[in-house]
Amino acid sequence: MKKRIVVLAAATALSALAFGTMANAEESKGLIGVAMPTQDLQRWNQDGENMKAQLEEKGYEVDLQYAGNEVQTQVSQIENMIANGDQLLVIASIEGDSLGTVLAQAKEAGIPVIAYDRLIMNTDAVSYYATFDNYLVGKTQGQYIVDALDLENQDGPFNLEMVTGDPGDNNVNFFFGGAMDVLQPYIDAGKLVVPSGQMTKDEVATANWATDAAQSRFENILSSNYADGTPLHAVLASNDSTALGVVNALAANYTNDVYPIITGQDCDIANVPNIIEGKQAMSVFKDTRALASKVVEMVDAVMQGTEAPVNDTETYDNGTGVIPSYLCEPVAVTVDNYKEMLIDSGYYTEEQLQ
Repeated sequence: MKKRIVVLAAATALSALAFGTMANAEESKGLIGVAMPTQDLQRWNQDGENMKAQLEEKGYEVDLQYAGNEVQTQVSQIENMIANGDQLLVIASIEGDSLGTVLAQAKEAGIPVIAYDRLIMNTDAVSYYATFDNYLVGKTQGQYIVDALDLENQDGPFNLEMVTGDPGDNNVNFFFGGAMDVLQPYIDAGKLVVPSGQMTKDEVATANWATDAAQSRFENILSSNYADGTPLHAVLASNDSTALGVVNALAANYTNDVYPIITGQDCDIANVPNIIEGKQAMSVFKDTRALASKVVEMVDAVMQGTEAPVNDTETYDNGTGVIPSYLCEPVAVTVDNYKEMLIDSGYYTEEQLQ
């Protein structure tokens, strides 16, 4: 591993010399590949740019690539990173099961891999995993619905529908699992009912987490189950892009005076105004600056030949064993605390949310 790093660093320096940047290359601590799924969702742009900025501040060169949600594009980008001499890879996968072959190449080349936010499955090439506590994300969403409907004290029944994300994203298992661990007892007790009958993870999935796909499915749910004026009390939406689809569908196809509690995740800039206006009840805030900082710390440790900081060595098994992980903690954002969490913290300006 050390010999490879020396050779690659030398090659990088020679290439830099050809472009008249020898001084910068000599100062570099190494070349880090960062593979992100897409630029179509706001959060991945923030994740990628935050990480790039913080890695460069630490003295690393960064090869940041977005794959347009195309698995083969991401595979090709990672192959190029390996061929170009990237010394460590940080990968947010599009599909957790699709990178085994290319990551076998990384392992053979002695290149460590940190899975970012989405666990990469069924490969022993993954050294570490960094994410938010995704099970807690789901529990937070589920508990918000329980508290908002006062299910401990009310008999209901209350009508609930569910919209989660892409079936190829391993995080869906944790988002949906955490929420259902909270909600299922109330469904079993009859306090919550699901008029559409769509309750399994596959039935409530949304390909690519796409807003238009969520909207289309929810329009069908509304026309089939709520056209007669039946009230909808709550929607478990696993993230903000799917929540936005739900809000759009409700605006055109829902007539009851009871407006549903709608959950979300990521505090996307398109959704926060909906929270302020009461069209979405909450979103789980995952400050990508904090996650980027932790990943930079992990990268730096690995590049210096030491172990990366982790706080979970039991939860995330990718099919080849438990991957040492660092989990950042998410926070629920509502109309009551969005200024403190999003504006006062510098994540957004007030003008951006108008």
